[in-house]
Amino acid sequence: MAIRQLPDDLVNKIAAGEVVERPASVVKELVENALDAGARRVAITTAAGGKSLIRIEDDGHGMDEADLVLSVERHATSKLKDDGLDDIRTLGFRGEALASIGSVSDLSIASRTQDAETGLKISLKRGVKSGPVPHPINRGTVVEVKNLFADIPARLKFLKTDRAETGAITDVIKRLAMAHRGVHFVLSGTDRQPINWPAQTGENAVHARLAQIIGADFPENAQQIGFSRGGIVVGGLAGLPTYSRANTLNQFYFVNGRSVRDKVLLGAVRAAYADFLHRDRFPVIALFVAIDPGEVDVNVHPTKAELRFRDQGAVRGAVIRAIGNALAAAGFRASSSVAESALASFRAPMPQGGAEQTSSFAEPAGASTGYRAPSPLLGQQNTFSPGLAAEIRKFDAPSARHEPVEAPSAEQQDFPLGVARAQVFENYIVAQNGDALVLIDQHAAHERLVYERFRTQLRSGPVASQRQLIPVVIDLPEEDCGRLEDAAPMLEKLGLYLERFGPGAVAINETPALLGQADIEGLVRDLADGLAEWDNVAVLEERMDAIIARMACHGSVRSGRRLRADEMNALLREMEATPHSGQCIHGRPTYIELKKGDLERLFGRR
Repeated sequence: MAIRQLPDDLVNKIAAGEVVERPASVVKELVENALDAGARRVAITTAAGGKSLIRIEDDGHGMDEADLVLSVERHATSKLKDDGLDDIRTLGFRGEALASIGSVSDLSIASRTQDAETGLKISLKRGVKSGPVPHPINRGTVVEVKNLFADIPARLKFLKTDRAETGAITDVIKRLAMAHRGVHFVLSGTDRQPINWPAQTGENAVHARLAQIIGADFPENAQQIGFSRGGIVVGGLAGLPTYSRANTLNQFYFVNGRSVRDKVLLGAVRAAYADFLHRDRFPVIALFVAIDPGEVDVNVHPTKAELRFRDQGAVRGAVIRAIGNALAAAGFRASSSVAESALASFRAPMPQGGAEQTSSFAEPAGASTGYRAPSPLLGQQNTFSPGLAAEIRKFDAPSARHEPVEAPSAEQQDFPLGVARAQVFENYIVAQNGDALVLIDQHAAHERLVYERFRTQLRSGPVASQRQLIPVVIDLPEEDCGRLEDAAPMLEKLGLYLERFGPGAVAINETPALLGQADIEGLVRDLADGLAEWDNVAVLEERMDAIIARMACHGSVRSGRRLRADEMNALLREMEATPHSGQCIHGRPTYIELKKGDLERLFGRR
């Protein structure tokens, strides 16, 4: 078959296949045009998930007749100052969206500039242009797209349900609204509940806009990001590790005001949270990166959803540092959702048979149904046998371990994590501060503290070790012994000195001083399992944090160990002084704080 030049209408349809993937793609292109036109208010109306109607109204500077006629032509744009693509400062720049949309729908555009006496309207139906004609309109532009893909059944059948397409449109507007906080966005239509996000200005504009879109609890459980290095400015909000999710749907990334899904940013966020979250949990984050437009290429994807940084390493490093600083500033803070989840787990006990069950004993006539104090058993004459009375008197003495504790001073009342009051189940510390009850998981908390000590010592050199009076010999499979022997130089940096002791054993000569009297055999076997999983000694440097985590787990206070009051309080004070101590190395909370008001509501006092 001979090569031939394709007709314009077919070219436009092919271009539409790249630009107009679904109704949400149309909304994105049109709203970006409105924002580039300086709009301060954008109203979006849809029907049938955008398949039958998409209407975008803005109050931007509008178009005169010449611009309006040229706007629906292919590759016509006002957004490039010259013919270069290395300094793009607008959301759109290719000039093909309107022509592509008009080739697969019924498109109409009405616009009016500030100094024009009346507006003008132009129509494009299946690629056939008509107008412009006079049209009454306020300053700005109104774009209507009807019957999208009506003449292309193959495209129409691949669209999802109206509800799914409506959700996709909402997600697009969410991201545009986050990036343009000074613009008022309104969403309405027969296929949705109306949404109104007024413009936000001032110092707290980011917090206010993210609270509108993600939820009011997000800013309360996030840290402000603010970092600049080498012309790269990183801002936004980073959710606390304990405020995590099971997927990445609540992660939002922006570069120069453009919403993107970039592997460099995704990897940087994953690395920044690696010490705080388990692999199946994901942080909630809104990340804004500002960089010289000449250092980023946005012309690498048809819908401009991806981009390419000239210096990816610099961007990655800046993002990791920015998030790391923000999380470090959080200190021992944990998210408020932890306490909310704990309160939700409490349930008032129901009588057997349901709430309507009544007593089988008849109440005497005229008797009160209110509360009655229990009859006194001791200290008064009773008919109990001497043996039973003696057994009952045993309950006068405390049945649990009891230590006299002095009343907390005013200074102690100001401790954020309070003063230890008790230990329950030999694993949980009960503490009280000025206005709250605090429950601490002693193993998870101490595990984080040991982990942070390891990392601090490792930054300044090898971790201090203590020599064993008698080397600990551990029998292991020969292949595990070989892996440990190969990893010995790296393990020595962490204070663990070992050597081969025959074909099926290793001898442990020195152990990290931080671990104290840890289960050395359990630690070495755990490390051997990790080395077998990684299957490559060369990756040990990259897995150093994972090795430290395994050591910290074995060196922390174990569940089931009884602690004295001074030991419990010492643990609380160290938690208050240690960054990231609000969650363990697996991302779980180390403490739960229940305010006095929460307890009062729990017992029906409020």
